[in-house]
Amino acid sequence: MPQQHRAHATRHAILTAAAEEFDRAGYAATPLSAILRRSGVTKGAFYFHFPSKEALAAALVHAQEAVWPELYQRWVDRGLDPLRTLVGIIDDLVRAVATDTVVRAGLRLSSESRVVDNELPSPYPLWERVLFEMFDQAAGAGLLREGVSPAVAARVLNAALVGARIISCSLNRCTDVVQRTREVWPLVLPGIAAEDWLADWTGEWRHGVSPVQVQ
Repeated sequence: MPQQHRAHATRHAILTAAAEEFDRAGYAATPLSAILRRSGVTKGAFYFHFPSKEALAAALVHAQEAVWPELYQRWVDRGLDPLRTLVGIIDDLVRAVATDTVVRAGLRLSSESRVVDNELPSPYPLWERVLFEMFDQAAGAGLLREGVSPAVAARVLNAALVGARIISCSLNRCTDVVQRTREVWPLVLPGIAAEDWLADWTGEWRHGVSPVQVQ
C-alpha cells in the first residue's frame, strides 16, 4: 500500500505540474524539463508513469473530460426546466475553468490537438451537442421563442461561450471568465427564450438569484 500511495502521489504531482506549465505556456512551448522541475520528479519516474509528453497531455485532456458528465448529471437531477438547467451547467463549467488548473489546461490542450495529437477530441462539437439537446428539450416544453431553431441557438451560444473563454484565458488566465460568461445571458437569451420564461428568469437575475440558488 505505501508503494501504491507513493506511485499515486508521483503521478498526481506530474499531472498537476504539467497542468500548470501547459496552462501557462501551451503545449509546444513547454519542455519536459519544466514539468520535471516543477513536479520535483526524476525523468525515470516520469517515464514510469507516462511514455511521452504527448501521453501526459492526453491524460490531462481525458482528466478534464471526466469532470463534465458528473457536473451535467448533477444539474439534470435537480429537475429544473431545460433552460435553467443549461444556465446552471454553464455557470458551474466556467467556475471550474476559472478555478481548476487541470480543467483549464485540458481545454487548452484540446484546442491545440493538432500540435499534441490529432486523435484528441475537440470540446467544441461535444458542447454544441449538449446545448442542442437542452434547447431541443426547451422547445418541446414551449420555452423557446416561436421560430427559434435549437440547432442554430446551440451554434450561436456555443460560439459566444467559447469566445468568452478564449478571450478571458488569453488575457488573464481565465480569471474573469465567469463574469464574461454571465454577460452573455442577458444579451443572448432574449432572442431565444419565450417571453414568459424570460420574464421570470430576468426577475431572478436582477434580484441576484444565481443559477445555483434556483431550486
